[in-house]
Parts: sequence; C-alpha cells; structure tokens
Amino acid sequence: MYKIAVLGPIPRDTIVTHKNETIKKYGAVTHPTIALAKLLVGKGEVIPISHVHQKDHKPIADLFAAYDNINVAGLCCKNNCGSVIELNFIDQNNRLEKQTAFMNPILPEDVAPFTDADAFVFVPITDFEISLSTLRYLKENSKGTIIFDAHGPTSTVTVAGVRERKFWIDRDEWLPYIDVLKMNLEESQASWFKNEYTLDEMGHYDDENTAHLDDFAAHVLSKGVKVLYVTLDSRGCVAYTKEDGALKKDWIPSVPVKEVIDTTGCGDSFAGGLAFGFAVYKDHIKAAQFANTLGSLRTQGKTYEVFKNLAETEAIIAAHYG
Repeated sequence: MYKIAVLGPIPRDTIVTHKNETIKKYGAVTHPTIALAKLLVGKGEVIPISHVHQKDHKPIADLFAAYDNINVAGLCCKNNCGSVIELNFIDQNNRLEKQTAFMNPILPEDVAPFTDADAFVFVPITDFEISLSTLRYLKENSKGTIIFDAHGPTSTVTVAGVRERKFWIDRDEWLPYIDVLKMNLEESQASWFKNEYTLDEMGHYDDENTAHLDDFAAHVLSKGVKVLYVTLDSRGCVAYTKEDGALKKDWIPSVPVKEVIDTTGCGDSFAGGLAFGFAVYKDHIKAAQFANTLGSLRTQGKTYEVFKNLAETEAIIAAHYG
C-alpha cells in the first residue's frame, strides 16, 4: 500500500473567475489530496499535513471524510492559525491575490509521524509556510521522494495583504533537500537571476522567455535535484534530468481541454500527479503524464468532482499519450 503526504496550506478561498463567477471553497492542499485519494482507492492512503483555523478544522475534515483513504491525522488547529485568500482573475491565467490570514510554518515535528510515506509533495503558496528544517529532517529520516512546488518561495505578502512575486534568493540552500522541483515559467524567471538588476530587467513577466531554462536546469540539477519540471500553461511541461552526466530535456505536451472553467489549483493538482507517478511508477515521464492530466482535469469545473478514478485517468493518458 502506498502512502503520499501532501503538505502546505488549506486556505479558505474566495475566487472570482475570469467569467466573473464567485466560488468559495478550500484550496491548495485539498486539490492534490482529493485527486490522489481517487487514484489510490484500494492502493494506498493520502495524508494532508497542514495548520488550519479551529473553525475550519471540522469542515475540512468533513470534506475529506467522503474519501475512505484520506488520513486527517496531519491536520492541526491547536494554534488557530490558517490561511485566507482572495483571488480575482483578470483573465484565464492571471489574477490579483490578497491574503488576510496566515498559517504557522510546517515544522519537523509535524512530519515526524509520517516519515514512512513513499512521497512528500509540498504545495506552499507563500514563502513562510514550509520550514527548510522540515525538508532537511525528511532527507535525513525518510526514504520518501520529496517533491517541491516553487510557488511558495517565489511568493510573498505585503503588510497590506497583497500577494506579490519575489526572487527565490536563498534557492541554493533548499535545492540539496529537494528530489523533484516543480514550477511554472514565471517562477523559473524569479529563481534565476543575475547579481545586479536594472529597472528595465525587472519588468513584467514574459511568457515567451524560455532562453534561461537550460542554464537554470543545469544549475538546479548540479545542486542535487533529480528532476526539474517547468510548466508552460496550455503548452505542457518540460522535464530536465541528467543522463550519463549530460543534461537531458523531455517535452510532455498538455492534455487539451475544450473550455477552461476554473484554473485555481491546477499547479497543486499537477504536483499531486507527480507524486503519484513517482510513488507508483518511479518514472519521470509517466509522472509528468499524470501531472498534466490532473492539471487539465482541474480546469474542468468548480468542484473536486473533476478528478477521476485511476482507470478513467489512465484511459485519458492512454488516449492522449499512447
């Protein structure tokens, strides 16, 4: 039986979609947790690990109770600190974000009971939510694959509650404790920087700028990361590995959809697919196929019903990837 731990916040989200529809639900960790629970029916359990508000603990536990293989022992509300997020989409992929409450960081003591997990998938959304000491503890005390989403360390919150992109300045302190690193293109640009910047160079995100990726990947892999994934929205993702000491790049196209309804949680769902692929198949291409599929499914509705069971998910993968 497989065990996959999902670590990060479970924010109380208020989402205004690009179609001006308002959705209220719990986000972040909930997406990969429920997606994985459906894939692991009869095969294993999912362990969400998060700090939440006391008033949110029961509703979140009740949400997960619909799935027999979700173990809620990692949910903690003793400090009454959780995340509250407002997301206002200005188009399909871009949004304005505000955060009005904050969870306590996940520490080694929070993960100590679960070191026997086959994979740990970290889905932080802000830079304070995961302690570096936690990754170090798992590297020293567990054989599970550590999958880390760079959305957290490349995001911060101002004193006014505005969520903004930031450079991942201490990146190289984290990389030795990460097995699989996942990020989108904008986050990769915030993780690969020069010693000095001019105002022009610190301009807006350029979704056509991929020139840095090979050099960035070579650096990341030189620090101990086994696989780097960079997602490119509807185009799919690129996976970087080393083969016989040389940089290897694999392109895994996305699973196309007819209409995008809600993109909230796509990155988290993608990370969950990676966790399944590494825990069950131990193959970085298969993991990317599951990741792309879960990310694609996440766009197809406003609820967690968008996720499919293993047979249905594998059928989608077979139809698209052969």
